Amino acid sequence: MNDSVVNFRILDLFSGAGGFSYGIEKNPHFKTLLALDFNENALKTFKYNLPDSEVVVGDITDSAIKKSIVEKAKKYNINMIIGGPPCQGFSLKGKKLGLEDARNYLFKEYLTIVEKIQPEVFIIENVKALLSTSAGWFKNQILDKIQQLGYFVDYGVLTASDFGVPQVRQRAVFICCKTKQISLPKPITKKVITVREAISDLAYLNSGEGYVEQEYTTKAESTYQRIMRQNSKKLYNHKASNHAMIAVEKLKMIPPECGKEHLPKELLGNQKFSGTWGRLKWDFPSPTIDTRFDACSNGRNNHPFLNRSITPREAARLQSFDDKFVFIGSKVQVRQQIGNAVPPLMAKAIADKIYSEIFEEK
Repeated sequence: MNDSVVNFRILDLFSGAGGFSYGIEKNPHFKTLLALDFNENALKTFKYNLPDSEVVVGDITDSAIKKSIVEKAKKYNINMIIGGPPCQGFSLKGKKLGLEDARNYLFKEYLTIVEKIQPEVFIIENVKALLSTSAGWFKNQILDKIQQLGYFVDYGVLTASDFGVPQVRQRAVFICCKTKQISLPKPITKKVITVREAISDLAYLNSGEGYVEQEYTTKAESTYQRIMRQNSKKLYNHKASNHAMIAVEKLKMIPPECGKEHLPKELLGNQKFSGTWGRLKWDFPSPTIDTRFDACSNGRNNHPFLNRSITPREAARLQSFDDKFVFIGSKVQVRQQIGNAVPPLMAKAIADKIYSEIFEEK
């Protein structure tokens, strides 16, 4: 890439497998140069797919790691930070101490690094509930801190399906900028991408079938599938879970696109949630992909008509990862990487909005 066109040099904190960076880099004016996460396996995936980035395995609360990240960020002339700090302490119990609560230290650490590096732009991405918990008290704590640091901010909830992602995932996003307020991106599509458009070409595996790496055996059946296949020589991570026979037998009782209402009461087990044992619906976007998408009983993440849960590649497609993005690790590690990721097409929409407001609307 010609360095002269890169306007934003990014530090990705809590980077995971790299969905946020991968999506942002779909705008050529953005480049992630440095990534930090404590999960070594996720960073192997990150490095494989974003080989130009330096990855650092470490805990952001470790003073030596923090010092090293700040030094490296200054060396790389980082002017943008992205990340989604985990926030276990955002509950009524944690309200007393707010950002001082030990469980919210990761938020504090993120903002401390912002303070030391003073990037032009930084983005916080998090669970939607962050905005409403304790009647918005935590949200206000974060907004106060951002403003103390001298940044303009816009925030709200983004829905992935508004940006071409075949999934209704919703996330809280704060866009913070030193020089002006940058508003959140507006929906770029009225027509949602459906499960059918995303994964119908992959509907041929039964439980236990498939490979981590294989040839394509079908043709693309939609524009979305053609885009997802672009520049991918092989099909990766399309391997179905080897379900217990009882699970397969239960799925056989559930008609296409239906759910546990078709199971006899004695087979329902203890699951209380309505979506358990549910199948995806072909002509709708997927519900939120989580880290347990390969378990039949987990939620509505079973194939629309095959007797299995979705594969990692199908889940990745529903997250808008294109097929050339390869996930590395064990089955459990890969499902965590996919379920925890920021959908790349949503990240791209954020990058496009930032670039247009800073460089195209002067």
